[in-house]
Amino acid sequence: MGTPVIELEEVRKVYPRLAGDVAALNGISFTIEEGEFVAIMGASGSGKSTLLNQIGCLDVPTSGRLLIDGQDIKNMSDFDLTCLRRDAIGFIFQKFNLIPLLTAYENVELPLIMKHRRRELSGRTIELLRQVGLEGEVITHTPPELSGGQQQRVAIARALANDPKILLADEPTGNLDSKTGTQIMDLLAGLHRRGRTIVMVTHDRKIAAYADRIITICDGRIAR
Repeated sequence: MGTPVIELEEVRKVYPRLAGDVAALNGISFTIEEGEFVAIMGASGSGKSTLLNQIGCLDVPTSGRLLIDGQDIKNMSDFDLTCLRRDAIGFIFQKFNLIPLLTAYENVELPLIMKHRRRELSGRTIELLRQVGLEGEVITHTPPELSGGQQQRVAIARALANDPKILLADEPTGNLDSKTGTQIMDLLAGLHRRGRTIVMVTHDRKIAAYADRIITICDGRIAR
């Protein structure tokens, strides 16, 4: 283990509503060290997706402190948050979120183009696809031409494109059959063994068992 890459101190997230404010997170505190694999569990509406959005810098806390790689996100500009998301965080989604008109290769290449403002010619895109078990003609196919497992492999390769310190996975096996889900989790476990920090939301205890540690959320708080 290394130094903390994610630190939350009494993080609250309150959403204003006409019928009364809703506290989605209510005083969350924990630290995730570099190289950890952490699973976040909780019932629907418990706040686990809100928590992942906070860690992913898609939203900022109403109060409390949230540090990503040593940077307090609350007072960061939109531009700085965008750069932090691009460079330090990779996202893996349940519904893959691939661009349907782009090939598998082009979906993985896109974050590199967005960062460097030019086509990727170093071979990194091919290498990333190979790392997740995709090569040959399949990388020229668009997402609708791929199986669910292949799409998730593309999504993982895309998340790794800018070599982020942190991988965030939101129900990464939720749309997959059990055999394919196991293959994807074995792939994530391999990335973890090579030192990647992974934070994963799941409702499945068998999937959570891949993690070093499980954090359970209940009503916006950490369950004791």
